Amino acid sequence: MEVICDVHSHAWRYPEDFSDDFCDQAQRARPTGQFDLTVRWADYCANAPADVQTVVFGGKAKRSGLWVDDQHVAEYVAQAPDRLIGFLSVDPTQDGWQEELRHGHEELGLRGIKLLPMYAGFMPQDEKWDFLWRFATDHRLPVLLHTGTTFIAQAPLECTLPRHLDVVARRFPDCKIILAHLGHPYEGECVAVIRKHANVYADISALYYRPFQLYQSLMLVQEYGVWHKILFGSDYPFATVNSTIDGLKRLNDMLEGTRLPRLNPTELEALIYRDSWRLLGL
Repeated sequence: MEVICDVHSHAWRYPEDFSDDFCDQAQRARPTGQFDLTVRWADYCANAPADVQTVVFGGKAKRSGLWVDDQHVAEYVAQAPDRLIGFLSVDPTQDGWQEELRHGHEELGLRGIKLLPMYAGFMPQDEKWDFLWRFATDHRLPVLLHTGTTFIAQAPLECTLPRHLDVVARRFPDCKIILAHLGHPYEGECVAVIRKHANVYADISALYYRPFQLYQSLMLVQEYGVWHKILFGSDYPFATVNSTIDGLKRLNDMLEGTRLPRLNPTELEALIYRDSWRLLGL
């Protein structure tokens, strides 16, 4: 039986782990109005195949008003330890982040790191954060970073550009790095970075509901020959596993009646069932 590896899902308490300002901006960003960001493992399972396994994380970014204690992530993982892989989070602009790094991995047993450079307002390639990248490398912890756009006004876009991870990967070539959301709308930069570094990947979380943008992004992936560097991710609760799979499988349908090139259906299927745990050493 093939297992679906979802490298991107969340665990938090909503709205307790967010500032009022963050919640207000999140709601305004939705064209259809209010939406619920409550996270429940039962809801995730109800909208996913029975054999799915997923990475789950919270997030820490004082600047933007998001702070999820890693203890909560560990407790969430304890609901289904055979199907959930917990990642810790740190905001290196805040005091005590080095100790949180050690605590999350060594005491809570979390197996990777989630960073929010744009939301926290730091440049990931700055040498002042080398302790983090060295810790991740030495302990074989994959690092997943948010790259791409946001609805939060105070989060600087300059911090989120995929090109910054080229600098990190050159200094720490053995560190497993995942660029979330294919870096959208900077997909070209993302493809350029993952193409040149053996241990750098990207996920396609929360992209299926912009189908033409995702089609163009994956066509870029196809033309550069980096399908094998693309990992499946949902971004639950913003999206579900089933809706993401359905969206991927429908991408070529919208091309009917045109002469536009098709995405390789074999590669799309391989993306859905990619063994990301093997690639990331999890």
